[in-house]
Amino acid sequence: MPTSKNTARKYAAGGSSDNSCGVEPLRAVIYARYSSSGQREESIEGQLRDCYEFAKKHGIIVIGEYIDKAMTGRVDRRPDFQRMMKDSEKGRFNCVLLWKMDRFARNRYDSAMYKYKLKKNGIRIFYAKETIPDGPEGIILESVMEGYAEYYSENLAQNVKRGNYDSALELKTLGKTCLGLKTGPDGRYMIDQAEAAIVRRIFEEYAEGERAKDIYERLNSEGYRTSRGGKFNKNSLRRILSNKKYIGVYEYEDIYVENGIPAIITDRDLFERVQKMLKINHDAPARGKAQNFLLTTKLFCGLCGSPMIGDGGTSHTGKAYAYYSCTKRKRGRSCKKESVPKDWIEDLVVGELVKIVHNDELIEQIADRVMEYQKREKDQSGLHALEIRQKENEKAISNMLAAIEAGIITPSTKTRLMELEADRADIEKGIAHELLAEPEFERDQIIYFLERFRSGDINDEAYRIMLVDTFLNSVYLYDDDHLVLVMNYSGENCKVDLKLVEGAVSGDGCKGSAFAPSSALKKDSVFTGSFFLFMIIECSRSAHSIICSWMR
Repeated sequence: MPTSKNTARKYAAGGSSDNSCGVEPLRAVIYARYSSSGQREESIEGQLRDCYEFAKKHGIIVIGEYIDKAMTGRVDRRPDFQRMMKDSEKGRFNCVLLWKMDRFARNRYDSAMYKYKLKKNGIRIFYAKETIPDGPEGIILESVMEGYAEYYSENLAQNVKRGNYDSALELKTLGKTCLGLKTGPDGRYMIDQAEAAIVRRIFEEYAEGERAKDIYERLNSEGYRTSRGGKFNKNSLRRILSNKKYIGVYEYEDIYVENGIPAIITDRDLFERVQKMLKINHDAPARGKAQNFLLTTKLFCGLCGSPMIGDGGTSHTGKAYAYYSCTKRKRGRSCKKESVPKDWIEDLVVGELVKIVHNDELIEQIADRVMEYQKREKDQSGLHALEIRQKENEKAISNMLAAIEAGIITPSTKTRLMELEADRADIEKGIAHELLAEPEFERDQIIYFLERFRSGDINDEAYRIMLVDTFLNSVYLYDDDHLVLVMNYSGENCKVDLKLVEGAVSGDGCKGSAFAPSSALKKDSVFTGSFFLFMIIECSRSAHSIICSWMR
């Protein structure tokens, strides 16, 4: 059960209770949330300030914060709250600070469920602005307060819904408007002429057969942005193209009013034509939009080192086809690398990645390299320095206590001991914060994670994407005789220079050679790791026809 302020003082002083932590200090995280920018009295800054004051007053060490902005407690879509619940299993903290009870959850069932999970993990809850006494009275009071919070949440939702409906009857705007429209002085929609020109352009270009990808990339490159200030993408473009507001239709629940909004698209035929094209392109993605090219940003020409990008077209029979082309050759320059079929190269690469995840020796080798990387990062991090300080601090305290036991006491002894104790508390807080931010993985955990890839379906697109994103750094494709897979041991996405590849494979050409580049090569590369695994693969199309047909 959440703990009272008196109990907080007792815990901070090393007292006991039914869930005693002994003399272990209270290490807390703060959870703060607000639903909208209008809740000034419950701003994130205000909640944090009150929680820190509470912690300072009761001797609680705060090691981290979890903050959800513009989130409501009525639904369980609070990413930082869910992260806090997951982190509660790691033992990094033993209590949670909240501003008020309604910051936790406004549904009594959810509240009880999450509090049970925290209690199971040995974690207590404190409220900076509400006092819950221990004992039966506290249980009743907490239940009443949670019931009121739930009532307030539901009542507020109903009032908002009722207000929206009343506004809709008057054809007024509800919240943020879409691109090309704005709220007028009377609260109704009016056209924003500058943005409306962008909307008309989008409709006209799409109706003329332009690909959605080409439209939004061009808009982004010209500096245009969505109504929310973000870049255009396929989803935002589709929302614009299917929005009936642009032909003047006002819709809200059962309210439907033609000409309830000033129309940006006055040509109904244009709007209907676009709707038909959206449906056709949705039903036949290959004809209407770019295919998902799995090796985008990872496939490079082995002859010149330029990226190979996805492209496509249609044969004279109407059959769609897709391939990867060298960008240097595509721009009409000197490279002679031929384009390669999309399915062929993707199936080949995925097939080799599957072999890797089934190779116990390679999996262990990758795990070892990850452990080395993790250790090196730890040695360079603040955690390593804190651990050294902790050892020095413990030694100093031990020496001081030994001197006191031997009767060596000076006027400064007490002051120095208090300084060391305060320093120890700061170090422990820093270590807890570092561990919470950067959890360390065991070798067995890494191997377990890598071996999970063995059970995937090679024909499943999500599985193929996961394989490529996790294991593959880059692919260098030569003239149909071989390719080089560069496996990044740490799973990070860093660029590997062509010189690095040539340096690694210029020896005996053994499959699976490990290579740590020289300092000279490191200067020529954007290099963030110290170990890559190079796989040299024979790739004549005839030799791999059986593999490719099996994978399809």
